[in-house]
Amino acid sequence: MQLSNYSMGIGDRFARQGKAQLAAIMKARQEGVLITPVWNKSFREHSTIHTQPMDTRQAADAAVKALNWNEAYFVDADHVGLKTVDLFLDASDFFTLDVADYIEKVAEEKDIEAFVQKFQKYTGELAFPGIAEKFEVNQQQIREIAHKYLFAVQEAGRIYRHILSKKAGVQFVVEVSMDETKEPQTPLEMFFILAAIAQEGIPARTIAPKFTGRFNKGVDYVGDLKQFTKEFEQDLAVIQMAKKEFSLPPDLKLSVHSGSDKFSLYKPIHQALRKFNAGLHLKTAGTTWLEEVIGLAMAGGDGLALAKEIYRKAFDRFDELCLPYATVIDIDTVVLPQPDDVDKWDSRTFVGKLKHDQSNPLYDLNFRQLLHVGYKVAAEMGDRYLKALDQHAEIIGQNVAENIFERHIKALFLGK
Repeated sequence: MQLSNYSMGIGDRFARQGKAQLAAIMKARQEGVLITPVWNKSFREHSTIHTQPMDTRQAADAAVKALNWNEAYFVDADHVGLKTVDLFLDASDFFTLDVADYIEKVAEEKDIEAFVQKFQKYTGELAFPGIAEKFEVNQQQIREIAHKYLFAVQEAGRIYRHILSKKAGVQFVVEVSMDETKEPQTPLEMFFILAAIAQEGIPARTIAPKFTGRFNKGVDYVGDLKQFTKEFEQDLAVIQMAKKEFSLPPDLKLSVHSGSDKFSLYKPIHQALRKFNAGLHLKTAGTTWLEEVIGLAMAGGDGLALAKEIYRKAFDRFDELCLPYATVIDIDTVVLPQPDDVDKWDSRTFVGKLKHDQSNPLYDLNFRQLLHVGYKVAAEMGDRYLKALDQHAEIIGQNVAENIFERHIKALFLGK
């Protein structure tokens, strides 16, 4: 089973929306675009909700069977390292190797010098087709890049070989993730990172670099669109050249860890993909958990009351819930709605505040971000929350499918 040119991470905190998510992917197929669905859920999310990776696998398999999906699909061990990967071995066939914490840890000097010697042939002027700028490369630059990134790539190699030893004879997809860093990688850094990945023997199919700007959870991109577009196109150009230079998998593609709903980026991404005839893995697309809360609020009655209760409890536990996501949320507590005020809202107001429609004057990105990280509250409700999802499954499912297709797939992959 292979990743198609386009693939999409579809997170599902409570493993209830598999069919709705897949329905959106299937609608794209009817429109002539094949997108490989990749169900992803991290160790942190499993730990918070008290689920297991096999729960994600079973939900994905059930959706595929129910809708008769006959193309490839995957279950991603999201952001794993050596300490956590074993929990995902049986359930996953896609592994996102997160080595951001190992960047700037220094490899052994002999390894750095061997790397410099091996790739010194790229010293002098280096040009990437598709990038107007030319780059002057010297040994010291290569050494500095190796000093910063080589150990991290070696760690990715250790994780990959561990997975390989446990899944001998079983095909799986590997992504190398370096997005959770302070600064974007330069084109030269990307080029030599890919050289190191090839040297480690990692058959990476996707790579997630860092981009300029803020990718906060569940809200739109904040940053310089022109600079993002430049970095995105540079990464596409570097990948195309590196695949040939280092004999990396021919279907290696860029992965964007969007944090969901980066609508303002979709047009420049779509245009760049067409320009370079390139593929893309978008991770994650669609805020399924928030679409569940929106569906509950739309249902009114007990559903709306439950949504309000989740917000109140999240508000009261603000510090606890926000701390793990401190680098990817930006909530202005001064204007954050008070629970007593939220309790007075009708369905229309609650939905308008939460639904990511920036043209709606009701939309409140602070309210939305707090609920985004408040899924732990719903998890602690246990069967009470799950039964509410089942009770209002139809309206929630419609929201999930519509959100993924209308707001993500159409703009990004169909260019509409």
